[in-house]
Amino acid sequence: MTQIFGDFVEVPPTSNEFLVIGFSPSSIPLKHRWRNNGLSANFMADYVTTFFPKSEDDPTTANLQNEIKSAVSFIANELLENAMKFSDYNVNYPISIQLYLKTDRLIFVVVNSINQEKFESFQLFIEKLIHSDSQEFYIEQIEKSLDSENSSGLGYLTMINDYLARLGWKFEDLQTEPKVMTVTTMVQLFI
Repeated sequence: MTQIFGDFVEVPPTSNEFLVIGFSPSSIPLKHRWRNNGLSANFMADYVTTFFPKSEDDPTTANLQNEIKSAVSFIANELLENAMKFSDYNVNYPISIQLYLKTDRLIFVVVNSINQEKFESFQLFIEKLIHSDSQEFYIEQIEKSLDSENSSGLGYLTMINDYLARLGWKFEDLQTEPKVMTVTTMVQLFI
């Protein structure tokens, strides 16, 4: 079974420029890699800025490079944190983050496992995110996060509100015994 929500599009594998980082749960438990999320996100941000070189003749290129670097670092870090936090550690499934460079956008794709209980609550959050005013939902989630630090969703809302990103999700059942479900989160950042 496959379910798609939001602005999810399949990324063609023939993309000219892309970066993939994978995290295997078998070497070091993924929960112990939490501190590496920022390091990985910053690496991706540094990598992508090489495609937006600074020009001594045009000072706006430095601003563009800094904006892209900041956006990539934030989005990649948030996606990795969510993947690490909500993965189903009982199925030993790796987490991957991919960054594709297109002519008009950057596309982030994160794949991780998820259990049925987390899937159901995440699906409800996604439905509300898709059908709500993002500014109002942001305020609502800030208030909600004061009561519970596990259910904010502020990262996704910041991507939408501050970076005008488009988000989509694909949920897939990979096998039934034991049940393995994955979620692919896609963020499109227009440049």
